[in-house]
Amino acid sequence: MIRRLAVFLAAAALFTSGAAPAADPLAKATFAGGCFWCMEKPFDVLPGVISTTSGYTGGQKKDPTYEEVSSGGTGHAESVQVVYDPKKISYEKLLDVFWHNIDPTVRNRQFCDSGTQYRSAIFFHDAEQKRLAEESLKALEKNKPFKEPIVTEITAASTFYPAEEYHQDYYKKNPVRYGYYRSGCGRDARLEQLWGKSAAGH
Repeated sequence: MIRRLAVFLAAAALFTSGAAPAADPLAKATFAGGCFWCMEKPFDVLPGVISTTSGYTGGQKKDPTYEEVSSGGTGHAESVQVVYDPKKISYEKLLDVFWHNIDPTVRNRQFCDSGTQYRSAIFFHDAEQKRLAEESLKALEKNKPFKEPIVTEITAASTFYPAEEYHQDYYKKNPVRYGYYRSGCGRDARLEQLWGKSAAGH
């Protein structure tokens, strides 16, 4: 009887302590697809995506600035880090959106921007992401709607440095300039050429 009472009191204390159950963990995905301004929106619109952040990763320079990265001397690539809820959207879906928003046939270049800082890459955060990324690449190589070989990197994620604030949500803050840049860079024309009418929107 005493033992049962002790268990009851312990359970009651836990219930009345106000401790909330732990929230389901969120996950991160990191991609490089040329200009990071153009890589935020395709993920932002997906149900289950919590946030996107433009930044720099894959290089050696600690706390790089935009000027340093854009000069091509840091080894970093302009990237976007996606925080998402795995219960609402899968990593496979994020990979599919990534592929359809880049030109995977060119090395160290995306559309009008050239240099290692504009390379395309999937930066995996764990063994499962690596496996899924490699599987998506194999599937794409088998079913791609274009003839050129795929040269997009699949590599382990390293430190991600958020870009300066004025780069975040650039497509929302400066829609006219963003639209002019995207059109002038030929991004959408090339995406449609690669992927057809199902290519990513603006």
